Amino acid sequence: MTQPPHDEPTASSPEELREQVEQARTELGQTVEALTAKTDVKARAQDKAAEAKEQAAAKAGELKEQAALKAGELKAKAADLAHQAREKLPEPVKDKAAQAAGQARATAAQAGQLWQEKAPEPVRQKTAQGAQLARNNRKVLLAAAGLAAVVWLACRRKG
Repeated sequence: MTQPPHDEPTASSPEELREQVEQARTELGQTVEALTAKTDVKARAQDKAAEAKEQAAAKAGELKEQAALKAGELKAKAADLAHQAREKLPEPVKDKAAQAAGQARATAAQAGQLWQEKAPEPVRQKTAQGAQLARNNRKVLLAAAGLAAVVWLACRRKG
């Protein structure tokens, strides 16, 4: 009484009919899985969150790279400006600066010697440990200072 669809041939044997039924079951199962996946709001939200997290990580990497490039540019520019400033200074000013630097070094040496003589031993030990820690983590400290300078410049430009 019912007619088969026009685009599907009828099975000529029971074996062909079984294969067609199995294929229809497989297709139906795939369709049900696809519909289930579409209705699983929690899984879709997790997928979107993971995608957003990946995008944020990629953007953070890009920004970090840009900040490093900008810091390098700023460092080079600062070195160039310092060089230009030194070139423009008159000789008497350079001589005075050299004398002042020599006096500052001498004063610092005297202060260091006085520190060694007058400071209590526990304070000297803690200070030495702090100085050693700073020397060991010089790159981290320089990176933090560079980042602070970049943030300061960015805030200054916006304001």
